[in-house]
Amino acid sequence: MASSRIQATARQLSKTFKKKTRFEIGIGTDLPPAYKKFWREWKILKPAAVHYVPQESKWKRDELTGETLPIQNIPIPLKYPSEIHEGIWGGEAVVKGFQKRDPRRRRVPHYWVPVLKRTVVKSEILNTNLSVTVTDRTIKLINDHYGFDHYLLKTPACDLVSMLALKLKKQILIELMNGCPRYEHDPAKQKEIYNEYKTYLSSYTPEEIEWYGLTWYEALSKVAKMKEAANKPVPLKSVYRKNLVEKLRAANKESDNSPADDISTTTSWLSKMNPFGKKDEA
Repeated sequence: MASSRIQATARQLSKTFKKKTRFEIGIGTDLPPAYKKFWREWKILKPAAVHYVPQESKWKRDELTGETLPIQNIPIPLKYPSEIHEGIWGGEAVVKGFQKRDPRRRRVPHYWVPVLKRTVVKSEILNTNLSVTVTDRTIKLINDHYGFDHYLLKTPACDLVSMLALKLKKQILIELMNGCPRYEHDPAKQKEIYNEYKTYLSSYTPEEIEWYGLTWYEALSKVAKMKEAANKPVPLKSVYRKNLVEKLRAANKESDNSPADDISTTTSWLSKMNPFGKKDEA
């Protein structure tokens, strides 16, 4: 009886106390709101449906039985290999499931991998051509957005997924923030490119652009370096040297301000104490 009460109390307490997030533990508490905004866009925001067709309504009627059933848009679990960060897959990933190849045999595990191809894309803001690994959906999205730069700037981080796309997006935002310096040789073209893409800067502040596209460990390393630079210890020899220089400067100022009579008196007194000096003739 007592054990059941203890279990019930534990369950109630577990509902009362909220589990701490990664931003509430350790050095993660020092991360700025700019990085938290990027993290929500990258990891928490729900990505667009790619491998299934979502239904907008909440209920549907079975045509055979006439029964009303709820609609459940459950995303298909995806696998993200490390190679995804070396290209831009347009939201596609590896799907793990089962395949029944023979009706008389049991189903077997199967992986559906997107078809990858190597192509060249043009970035107007960076003024360069990039050779990247893409899928057919990536090419379609680039064409739908009328350019590679528009595709990266309009697509949220949860749909880009790959670190290559996020790093390129950050570099493009930095170029826009600096006024497209790669077109300094052609001011007319520079103004045209900047006016075409400057609307995207309204969604980001300079601090948010600085923290955009960083992984969790890169962000922690950046915070650690900033704290180390702010709390860098000063060697004692530097402190003592600074104090000595200040004392010497103060002593020189006092000697410069002392009257000439005091200097002559001090000089005559020193001459009397010097046994090798010339004595005054009587």
